[in-house]
Amino acid sequence: MPSKAEKTTAFIIETVAPIFTKHGYVGTSMSALTEATGLTKGALYGNFKNKEDLALRAFDYSSSKLMEALDRPLSSEGNSLDRIFAFTHFFKTYDEFIEPMGGCPLLRTGVDAKHNNADLSSAAREVCRTIEGKIAAALEDGVNAGELRLPVPPLQFAKQLFTMLQGAVAMFTTTGDRKYLINTVAYLDVLIKREIKK
Repeated sequence: MPSKAEKTTAFIIETVAPIFTKHGYVGTSMSALTEATGLTKGALYGNFKNKEDLALRAFDYSSSKLMEALDRPLSSEGNSLDRIFAFTHFFKTYDEFIEPMGGCPLLRTGVDAKHNNADLSSAAREVCRTIEGKIAAALEDGVNAGELRLPVPPLQFAKQLFTMLQGAVAMFTTTGDRKYLINTVAYLDVLIKREIKK
């Protein structure tokens, strides 16, 4: 059973994660964090070394939720093509998934931290690599099972696939237009059937 300190730490992380995602590391003030948690600055620093430590833990929390959600379709029932389609189709409603998170933690943190926080930027890059690796593994499984054919190595195709999906997320984030998500997934359906379905 978690201790009181562990419960407090978890509460802080869960509460501040959407704030960091929404406003970025630089745009998130300690006063916003104390107001959201109802705790004093001293209480926050009693659980974390500094704001950067808290931001990193918040990103780990948000990105873990994202990776769990992306893992589900990639490990779902069916053949490899079904799993790839389940993965891309998740992005049709990606906006609904990320709304309570304050936006896409990967996109927001990756862009915000690029020139402001080396550790957060590195963490975002690592999450990108992990997700691309999971997509590549699903593609490779399909090739090995004789269900898919790839014109390029699995990781290269995975990177391009994820780039297109994240590009749609970026355009949705910028414009608020869900058609970027829906139309990109529809295009990927055609591309996957044409390029890699056996």
